[in-house]
Formats: sequence, C-alpha cells, structure tokens
Amino acid sequence: MKSAAALLLLALGAEAFAPARVPFSSSSSSAAAAAQSKTALNDVWDDYVGGIDFRGKEFKFDPLSLAETYPPLVPWFRESEIRHCRTAMLAVVGFIVQDFVRIPGEMYSFSAIPKTVDAHDALLKSGPMYQLLFFIGLWDVIITPMAMKATGEGERAPGDYGLTMFGPKDEAGMKKKQESELLNGRLAMCAIGGIATQTVITGHGFPYI
Repeated sequence: MKSAAALLLLALGAEAFAPARVPFSSSSSSAAAAAQSKTALNDVWDDYVGGIDFRGKEFKFDPLSLAETYPPLVPWFRESEIRHCRTAMLAVVGFIVQDFVRIPGEMYSFSAIPKTVDAHDALLKSGPMYQLLFFIGLWDVIITPMAMKATGEGERAPGDYGLTMFGPKDEAGMKKKQESELLNGRLAMCAIGGIATQTVITGHGFPYI
C-alpha cells in the first residue's frame, strides 16, 4: 500500500512539471493544411502555364499535393508531363493512321500486321522495336541529363528544346500555344489509353467499336 502511494505521489509530482497540454483541433489543423496546400499550388501556377481547363477557367489540379511535398521536383514533373503530352499526341495520330496507311516494307504490311495493336509484338520479333528503344534510350542518356540540369539552374524552361521558329513571337501568343499544347496533350494521354483498351476489347481497328 505504501509503495502504491509513493508511486502515485511521484506521478503527480512529474505531472506538475510537465508542459501544459494544448487542445488539438482537427478542424483547425485541416484548415491550416488546406491553406498551405493552396499557397503551394498558387506559387507553382505563378511560374507555370497550364492551370486552366478546356473552357479557359482556372483549374489548379494537384490532388496528391506534389507541389507542396516535392517543390524542388516541380520542374521535373512539368518536363515529364510535357514529354508524355507530346508522345501521346503522336501516338493517337499514329494509332489511327496505321489502320489506313502503312510505310513501305513487307514487315509493316496489312498482311503481316492486320491490326495496329498487333504491331508491338510483331515488330519485337523482327527487330524494329529494339531500334526504337535504342534511339529513345540514346536521347535520354545524351540529352535529358543536360536539359534537366539547365532546367534546375533556371537556364531552361521545362520542355523547351529551342524548336520555336514557327511559334508566336509575342509572349501572350506563346503562352496561349503552350496552354493549348498541355490541354491537347492531357486529352491525348486519356485518349491513347482508351484507344488501346477499346481495340483490345473489341478486336477492331478504327473507330474501335
């Protein structure tokens, strides 16, 4: 009994010197986090174009809060988005065109590859897919590191490879073109996934129904 009383007194004494507890409010914490996330998003869209939807209305989309969590990597994220946009736009056009027109060569003919979706496996066997992999890999080994280094040092905008000779000369016109590229590219990324899925499911070429 005496031991229990002594332990109780020790505990009370320790409690007297403990820092005061601050009541935790989940609502205030959530509000602060939301405000911080919105500030991070605003900071990102101050520096980058593309924070709009197809109507031209403001649309700052970052559901995973990547801009807040990894701010130094935001240029890399934008570079990746632009590359995927451009690849997807080419892929959509290529996927549709190949259902009607083929480049010369027996291995690319309709008899060798009846449907565009079959081209990947067929051309793996005959070799061209390995050439494609080689040249894409070569680009990433030689160009990508230097490009991203320049981007990180503020000497280059993400996605800028200097191929702007046919682009608008004024800043407002260039910004509009960049927004169009992003909006069309984002749509194309969704579209190429839908095209590939639909043609596999139906077994048909364009219009994949």
